[in-house]
Amino acid sequence: MNAGSGDGDFLAAGGPARHIPVLRDEIIALAAPCAGGLYLDATFGAGGYSRALLATQGARVLALDRDPGAIAAGAGLVAESNGRLTLVEARFSDLAAVAAGLGLGPFDAALFDIGVSSMQLDEAARGFSFRFDGPLDMRMQQSGLSAADLVNDADEEALADILYHFGEERASRRIAKAIVMDRAKAPFRSTAALAAMIARVCPGKPGDIHPATRSFQALRIAVNDELGELVAGLAGAEAALKPGGRLAVVTFHSLEDRIVKLFFAGRSGRGEAPSRRLPGEPIPPPPTFAVSGRQPVTPSVAEIAANPRARSAKLRHGVRTAAPARAPGRDLMALAALPQRAAKGR
Repeated sequence: MNAGSGDGDFLAAGGPARHIPVLRDEIIALAAPCAGGLYLDATFGAGGYSRALLATQGARVLALDRDPGAIAAGAGLVAESNGRLTLVEARFSDLAAVAAGLGLGPFDAALFDIGVSSMQLDEAARGFSFRFDGPLDMRMQQSGLSAADLVNDADEEALADILYHFGEERASRRIAKAIVMDRAKAPFRSTAALAAMIARVCPGKPGDIHPATRSFQALRIAVNDELGELVAGLAGAEAALKPGGRLAVVTFHSLEDRIVKLFFAGRSGRGEAPSRRLPGEPIPPPPTFAVSGRQPVTPSVAEIAANPRARSAKLRHGVRTAAPARAPGRDLMALAALPQRAAKGR
């Protein structure tokens, strides 16, 4: 997701290293690429993971990205790979179907770097950040419903739910009410206009994050269905990995990390106490992942100093067992969706 520290051996796709994934060395160590191995880079971005995997002679990579800009920028790396890199424009929720359609798999490792990339944040025209004024867009695929559509068309209750659930914004109702009032005079079209309005109704304190930070996160997650994509992607990776294959996932905020943590806990049987099972209680399915070591893994002090955007990164990982893959549970699906009824007391 974010540009990190590193040497010049693994330049980002398309030239100078603008974007080297956070915890790259830890991720590649977990993947343990070898000659003849097949690897899945579910979030290609600028190609940092893929290039590092391809540094092992004979390793092959299937890489996905839903952003057509990332696919176009990765053409050079595809050419350099001499057929060892297959780059596909697709959501990682569809990874199992994409792999099957290409006749690829099972995989030795699957790597995820969840969220918006540094290049997307730094490109004003994409509308992901309010650091630069730009159109209120936020679409990773550059098609479909935009953040402006959501802000200008959704009703007040729906907006409040999005801000509260996906942004953990305590002032969600106040902000949603102000949005509805202001858009009646003129629709929101720019990132600067929306950020300024939020700062007006929820002024921040010195040293705090910008008052619009959580709202922008919430809108981006809603526009791109990021949490639903994550749940489906984890289940797809489970189905696509071979026994002994590794799954490694880097997240950047608590909602994502909560889903990944719950996924690995449920799939590894953590917390199960067979001796306490009630008579007649069904036996849970066998674990599909083995999880070991101290987790989550976080960036070093040196990496954070070189790249402050890395400070919130968390890496969780597991090793695939031979047990059959299974569908996401209701607990994971509930974390990825808005609640059926709005919570009170916001």
